[in-house]
Amino acid sequence: MAIHLTKESKVLVQGMTGGQGMRHTRRMLAAGTNVVGGVNPRKAGQTVDFDGQAVPVFGSVADGMRSTGADVTVVFVPPAFAKAAVIEAADARIPLAVVITEGIPVHDTVAFTAHARRTGTRIVGPNCPGLITPGQSNAGIIPADITKPGPIGLVSKSGTLTYQLMYELRDIGFSTCVGIGGDPVVGTSHIDCLAAFQDDPDTELVVLIGEIGGDAEERAAAYIREHVTKPVVGYIAGFTAPEGRTMGHAGAIVSGSTGTARAKQEALEAAGVRVGRTPTETARLVLDTLHAG
Repeated sequence: MAIHLTKESKVLVQGMTGGQGMRHTRRMLAAGTNVVGGVNPRKAGQTVDFDGQAVPVFGSVADGMRSTGADVTVVFVPPAFAKAAVIEAADARIPLAVVITEGIPVHDTVAFTAHARRTGTRIVGPNCPGLITPGQSNAGIIPADITKPGPIGLVSKSGTLTYQLMYELRDIGFSTCVGIGGDPVVGTSHIDCLAAFQDDPDTELVVLIGEIGGDAEERAAAYIREHVTKPVVGYIAGFTAPEGRTMGHAGAIVSGSTGTARAKQEALEAAGVRVGRTPTETARLVLDTLHAG
C-alpha cells in the first residue's frame, strides 16, 4: 500500500545537523522512518543522538549510500546551497530526492530537475512537505499522527491542504500522501503520482489537490481521461481569488480564464472527476464515492 516510499526505504537527510534538519529528523524517526544517516561534509564521521538513537553523519550522499544502502534523501539545505545538494544526490544516483527547501530560485530548480532526469533520480519538490506512507515511513515534514493506513492516495500542490484532507479522512486512511510543491517548476507532477497510484493495487481512490495558476491540473485531467480507471476526487484552492494578481507561495498568476479555479474544475469534471468547493466538501465526496463503490 505505497508509492515511492515504504518501510523498506533507507533515508539520508542532507542538512540533518542544522536546526530544521535536526527537528524533522527526530520527527521522522518517531514516525518509524528508517533514517540511516545525515550528510554534512564538515561533520563527516560524527554521530548525532536522537533520543538514544545514534545516527551517523557522512561527508557526501555517495558515501552515505555506500555505507548504508540508502535509497532516499531528504534535503533540508538553505536555498543558496540547495542546487548543489540536489545535484550531488543525483550524481550519486539515489532513486528519490525529497527537496523540502523553500525559496530556491526557479533557474536552480530547472537545472537540478533536468540533471536528475538524466541520472534517473526522482525529485519530489522543491518547496514541498514531502511524502508519507502512514504506518511505514515519512520523508519530510508531514505530521505522522493525523491519519492511518488506508485505501486513499493523495497528491497535492499545497502542504496545508495535504494535512487538512489527511485529517478530514483520518477514519478511512491513506496509502501514500505526496506533497509535490507549488513552485512553478517541480520534479514530480500530478500525472506522475496518478500513474503510480493507478498501478498500486491497494490504492482504491485518488484525491488530487491543485491550486490556481498554470495548467498542471488541466494536463492531469487529460491524463485521467485517457489512463486512470480508479475514481478521482479533486479540490482546487483559489475559487475566491481575484484575477490578474500573483497569489501566495506558488506565485500563481491568473489571466482571464486561464489558470482559474473554475477552468480547472471544468477540465477535471469533464474527465469524470468529482470536484469539491471546500476541503470538507471534498472529503464528503471521497466518502460518498468509496461507499458507492
